[in-house]
Amino acid sequence: MDSFFTVSKVGWLLAAPSNLLVFGIVVGLLLRVADVRRPAIALTGLSVLGVLVFGFSPAANYLASPLEERFPPFQDDGKPVAGIILLGGAEVPDVALARGVPALNDAAERMVAFAALARRYPEARLVFSGGSAALEPGEAVEADAVRLTLVDLGIDMQRMIFERRSRNTAENAAFTRQLVDPAPGSRWLLVTSAFHMPRAVGCFRGADFPVEAYPVDYRTVSPRALDGGFTRVAQGLDLTDLVAKEWLGLLAYYLSGRIPALFPAPNPVGAAS
Repeated sequence: MDSFFTVSKVGWLLAAPSNLLVFGIVVGLLLRVADVRRPAIALTGLSVLGVLVFGFSPAANYLASPLEERFPPFQDDGKPVAGIILLGGAEVPDVALARGVPALNDAAERMVAFAALARRYPEARLVFSGGSAALEPGEAVEADAVRLTLVDLGIDMQRMIFERRSRNTAENAAFTRQLVDPAPGSRWLLVTSAFHMPRAVGCFRGADFPVEAYPVDYRTVSPRALDGGFTRVAQGLDLTDLVAKEWLGLLAYYLSGRIPALFPAPNPVGAAS
């Protein structure tokens, strides 16, 4: 098994901010039981403070905004589009395949945008890229589950190409390029969540597959409206985990050579994607 994939999965289990804060509280309580007073009080206090700050305050919004604003919304300039790529992540494969019905999570805007683009560009090739991110083989595959939703959205399955081997964003890019063999200079749109777009575009550039960003699934209102907090701890911690994973992913992908820049940005007007 690819060591990078394994380390990234296990490492994230330990590094997710919500998990770290819970671990900190548990360890602090254990230290208190062991009568190690000062470290116990410090660790428990800092962990509880972290839960309150990242759970209720707008801190997560400020972490998310730079990611979401990195690539601007797509502007249709009338030029032909050769293909549209949708990255997995909006499905709940276990539920969909077990029950035989579409099952989407809070990234469902990806699916809506993809269907709208398929209608807008009827000649474009349509690609879905997503396998299973589970450590154990044999888990439900996103590409199998997403078919149910695409049919309900009215997409012609004869137009679809499914890439079902990838386990992470780097493999999305590499395997999709192998599958579609894009013509030099052809225009391909990439649909994924706005907060995920920098790493996704970086991976496609690393795979020598120029794409244009079509960001959707925004989690912040706008750069000028970041001060609103959260009414439930789970909301703030969920967004904190989401964007922390992206920031750590950018660093890990850059250091491992999977993306060519630490924080990929749009190319200048007129430059190749």
